[in-house]
Amino acid sequence: MAILTAKIVLKHLYPPVLGVAAGRPGRETDERRNTTRFGRIPAANNAAASKAKGIYPSSENLKDCEYSGAIENITKGDKMEFNVINASLEKQNSDCIVVGFFRSSDLSSVAKKLNPVSIDYINTLLKRWEFKGKIGQTLLLHPVPNLLPRCILLMGCSKASEFDEHRYKQVMKKAITTLEDNGLKEAICLLTQLDVKSLSSCQKANHQKTDYLNDIDWKIRQAVISIQETLYLFEPLKTKKTPPCKLEKILFQVEKNSELANAEIALQQGLAIAAGIKATKDIANQPPNICNAEYLHTQACELAKKHSANMTVEAIGEEEMTKLGMNAYLAVGRGSKNESLMSIIKYKGNHSDQNAKPIVLVGKGITFDSGGISLKPAASMDQMKYDMCGAATVYGVMCALAQLKLPLNVIGVLAGCENMPSSKAYRPGDIITTMSGQTVEVINTDAEGRMVLCDALTYVERFDPELVIDIATLTGACVTALGNHISGLMANHDALAEELMTASEQAGDRAWRLPLTDEYTKQLDSNFADMANIGGHTAGGAITAGCFLSRFTTKYHWAHLDIAGTALPSGKEKGATGRPVALLTQFLLNRISKQQSNTKH
Repeated sequence: MAILTAKIVLKHLYPPVLGVAAGRPGRETDERRNTTRFGRIPAANNAAASKAKGIYPSSENLKDCEYSGAIENITKGDKMEFNVINASLEKQNSDCIVVGFFRSSDLSSVAKKLNPVSIDYINTLLKRWEFKGKIGQTLLLHPVPNLLPRCILLMGCSKASEFDEHRYKQVMKKAITTLEDNGLKEAICLLTQLDVKSLSSCQKANHQKTDYLNDIDWKIRQAVISIQETLYLFEPLKTKKTPPCKLEKILFQVEKNSELANAEIALQQGLAIAAGIKATKDIANQPPNICNAEYLHTQACELAKKHSANMTVEAIGEEEMTKLGMNAYLAVGRGSKNESLMSIIKYKGNHSDQNAKPIVLVGKGITFDSGGISLKPAASMDQMKYDMCGAATVYGVMCALAQLKLPLNVIGVLAGCENMPSSKAYRPGDIITTMSGQTVEVINTDAEGRMVLCDALTYVERFDPELVIDIATLTGACVTALGNHISGLMANHDALAEELMTASEQAGDRAWRLPLTDEYTKQLDSNFADMANIGGHTAGGAITAGCFLSRFTTKYHWAHLDIAGTALPSGKEKGATGRPVALLTQFLLNRISKQQSNTKH
């Protein structure tokens, strides 16, 4: 392949904040306990390794970073190679060119450029086959005269006026499965050059800017994430594996050489976010007889070992929790033979200010939630292994930010525990003194996530955090309110909530803010303790759970993401979704852009 060479100077490696003006589970046997006891385990991997070079340099080198190389930038994903190119399409020796076609319209702008080269071959076949461009409709044209690529894949995109972010991802995923089904190894994807419309009622209701939708960088990043998600398989426990993917390489075309630098960054960001999503899915999909709190800690240690220059891990076991007075956390795990264990992952990427206050992410990690004494119904109880998706999300975000080497200080907390019934289990009617000193009357042992989180949220006060975000499959009520498409968001700080809402729209990983008001807080009143662990009635259950947590977050800015509906799909498509890794990674990227903007001014 003939490629031009060039020397590109990247003025910044963190593009401006996109679209921002220059701002179910959760439903929540008397055996001897494991003999292993975890106290405070010393921090692992504390080697003062030299700063590793990566996609993003350390913050002291964020001035002019020269990138020397070819106009074709190559990045390898887990199973796929991704390139960004700027070259004549008809001269590219690829298996296929993927082009979008809108319903009841003429050829797209890209197809119009290719049609004359093919001596009107494309237009002629379109008329012959009556290709209407319906969403998901495909037409494979081959061989195409005067083009080196073996074929052209036309993708139906519905009406141009209806081609929004959801349809963009839908068409991208359909294109990948079509290429794979036809045994093609390499393709040039031109879907990133289509105009994407803003049709989201969430965006309109929150007055979100949506100009990023037609930023080539945004479209490349979303394409990479969609492709990697489409090809995801979880088969480590299957004896018969799916044959390896035939598709090996995807090339994205940019129209200008000046777009290559940021397109390459978008490619790297997309791969990192996709890797974080995959890591989250891989852990969440493990069965509960493998994935317990100790397993979560092992995974955290492996991650820190891989990124030892910037990352360390420590564990807080039951012995240390007892000394700290984390009685609510301990109560939940008391009925299980698997020991409760909280893993603390510390990432120090801000090399210019090692003492900068950290952003803290706290993930609920109930590795199996039977409901405890308040036992759940048997139907679908197998899905209660997903009650640790909050912790899995935190792990995935830590994977992504470490891969990107973001110049931030971030602490990830995996609050691992198992909720089982036994003679040692905590009971309805128990009154427990939390780490904060506040007392809680247990009304329902199946509202265990908030019991674990309240102590974890108190524990992280010691880090003097810039802000804290907890992520949890906390309530079935949130699924009732928002379904499986949008996460519930609550916060004690409006600016933080707005940042998360903006990031959720940019990432296509949507959230919706719910209120925290006194009317709901009063539902937690108890005659015998400072509060009950559930509200007096079922209405507003997601909000009362958030109100409960808010009583333990008065010393810092805090937000809560209830992902009970979004962490896993309903129905036949079992498996973790990896949400909200994309939202949180986008939030961190936006924080960097915000810091740089503040520094300039």
